[in-house]
Amino acid sequence: MSKVLVDAPHFAVEQATDSGFRRAQWRMLLAAMFCYLFFYTGRQTFGFAIPGIQAEFGVSKETLGWVSAAMLWSYAVGQAINGNLGDKFGGRRVMSAGAILSCIMNWGTSFAGGVFSLGLLWGANGYFQAMGWAPGSRLLSNWWGRHERGKVFGCYVFAAGLASVLSYVTSLIVVHYLQLDWRWIFRLPVLLLLVGGITFYLVARERPEDLGYASPHDDSIEGDETGEVADDETSLERYKGVLKNWRLLVGGLAIGFQNAARYGLLVWVPVHFLGEDWTKATAQASAIDPKWISVALPVGMAIGAATNGWISDRVFNSKRYLAIVLYMALAAITSLYMYTIPVSEVYKGLVVLFLCGFFVYGPQSSFWALCPDLVGHKRAGTAIGVMNFFAYLFAGLGEPLIGGFMDTHHNTSLVFLIVAASSAASAVVAAFIRR
Repeated sequence: MSKVLVDAPHFAVEQATDSGFRRAQWRMLLAAMFCYLFFYTGRQTFGFAIPGIQAEFGVSKETLGWVSAAMLWSYAVGQAINGNLGDKFGGRRVMSAGAILSCIMNWGTSFAGGVFSLGLLWGANGYFQAMGWAPGSRLLSNWWGRHERGKVFGCYVFAAGLASVLSYVTSLIVVHYLQLDWRWIFRLPVLLLLVGGITFYLVARERPEDLGYASPHDDSIEGDETGEVADDETSLERYKGVLKNWRLLVGGLAIGFQNAARYGLLVWVPVHFLGEDWTKATAQASAIDPKWISVALPVGMAIGAATNGWISDRVFNSKRYLAIVLYMALAAITSLYMYTIPVSEVYKGLVVLFLCGFFVYGPQSSFWALCPDLVGHKRAGTAIGVMNFFAYLFAGLGEPLIGGFMDTHHNTSLVFLIVAASSAASAVVAAFIRR
C-alpha cells in the first residue's frame, strides 16, 4: 500500500494544498452540480402542466394537488431507501441510474390517459428522482472535509436552484413559445437530465482513494456524535446510527416545514402568475410578460442557497442552525408581505418574490451540511436520505391543502400565507438543533 494511504489522516492536511487534489475535488463538485442542474426538469415542471391537464381531464386543483403529493411522497420513501443505497453501492452509480430512469418515467407520464394513470406514473417518477440528491451528497462528502461543507453544499444547492430556473424556463418555452400541449412538458426538458446522468457517470469518481489520494477526513473527529463508523457497516447499522441522533430528527422536522413552504411556492406560484386575473391586471401595467415574473422565484432560490452555506461556515463558525433560523424567519416576513401586494404592483411583486425564494430555499445548504456534521461522512447518504424523507413527507401534505384552499376561496395568493406559516414553524423548530 502506498504511503499516501497509510498516513491518510496526517496527509490529508498537506493534501488540501495539493493542486492536483484540489482540481480533483472541484471536478467532482462540478460534475455533481452539472448532473443535478437538470434533475428538476424531471419533477418541477408539473405546475406548468396543471392548466392543460385541468382543461383536458376536467379535474380540480385539489385533485391535481394529490397527484403532486403522490410524486412527493414517493420521492420521500425513495430518499429513505436510496440514501442508504448510495452509502452501500456508491453515489456515482445510483445518481446516474436515477437520472436515466427518471427521464424514461417522465416520457411515460406524458402518455397518461386520465388522472389515475397520471398519478401512478408521476408517483413512480418520484422514486427515481430520489436516486439523485442523497447519493450525490454522499459522493461530495467523501471528497470534502468538515470545515468546507457549508461552501460545498451551498454550491450543490445553488445548482439545484438553477435547476428550478431551468425547469421554469424550459416549461414556458414548451407551452407558450413552441405552442405545444402539456404532454410535451414531460418530454422535451427532461432530455437534458439524460445528458446530465451520462456525463456524471463518465466524469465522477466515488472517493479520493480511487484516484490515489488520501481521504480528507479524520474519522476520530467525524464520528464524534455517534462513535467511529466501520467501513463494512451493514445497512441496518447505518439506519440505527442515524435514527438515534436526536438532533438529526429535529432537523428533519425543521426541513419538513421548510420544504412544505418551498414546494408551495414552486408548484402553485406558476398557477398564480399564469392565471387570467393576474394577466389582465398586469397586461398594461408592465413591460414584463407576466408569465416570466414567476422566474424571479427560482432565481432567488439559487442565489439564496449559495449564500446560506457560506454564512454558516464563515459567520456562524459551522453552527448551521443559526443560519437556518435567520433565513426562515426572514422567509416568513417576506411571504407575508408578498400576500399583501396587489397584482397591479408588478415590479414590487417581482422583487419580493425573488426575496421569498432567496430566504425560503437558502437554508437547504445548511441542512445538508448538517447531516455529515452529525453522523460522519460514511453515513452521509443515509442521513441525508432520512432527512429528505421528512422534507418531502411534509411537502406532499402541503400540496392538496393549498390546492383545496384555492378551489374554495378562488384566491391563488393564499399560497403566500401558508408559506409564511410553514417558514415560521421551521425557524422555531430549527432553534432546538443547537449544534
